[in-house]
Amino acid sequence: MIAWWKRHGLRVVVHLAALMPLAALVWDYVTGGFLADPARQTITRTGDAALILLLASLACTPVALWLRRPQLKPLRRPLGLYAFGYATLHLLAFAGWDYGFNWRLLWPAIASQRFVLVGSAAWAILLALAVTSTRGAQRRLGRRWQGLHRAVYGAAALVILHFALAVKTPRASFLYGVALVVLLLARLPAARRAIARKRSASL
Repeated sequence: MIAWWKRHGLRVVVHLAALMPLAALVWDYVTGGFLADPARQTITRTGDAALILLLASLACTPVALWLRRPQLKPLRRPLGLYAFGYATLHLLAFAGWDYGFNWRLLWPAIASQRFVLVGSAAWAILLALAVTSTRGAQRRLGRRWQGLHRAVYGAAALVILHFALAVKTPRASFLYGVALVVLLLARLPAARRAIARKRSASL
């Protein structure tokens, strides 16, 4: 049991942590915690979870390099898929509660409201990334797979812009934006070399 936990414990913790926002939503539905505005709270909380998990997935590789923990790198995929799952719930809650899945109302809303258009574009990118996240897709796409999956940074930028336009909380939007910029800078060769030098110096 101890050996199994050492091998799989981190992944189990990550899955449990990623499911906590959904579990909290279900709990609030069951206990009546959504008496005020269940639709708005569901849309807000699923959107927040999607953004946080997306940034967490992008942080896996640089943090793994910085901490010398290669076991963190494989967590990028499940965290990204959880982000897509919450983004889908966010979209369904918006389309269902606000528009009753009426496409005659939804299409004009998507076209006329900037935050809806930006959010829809981000979700479309995440959908493409989720569909091509399997090993089979990686083999079929070859070198194109890596280029396609770099689009996740564009999706993250669109999600932050969607958040800023919809929620209108400048401080939170700014902090999310800074986090994304830091993660983008961590991909630069100079940043990778700096991390490698720091690792060597600490040995």
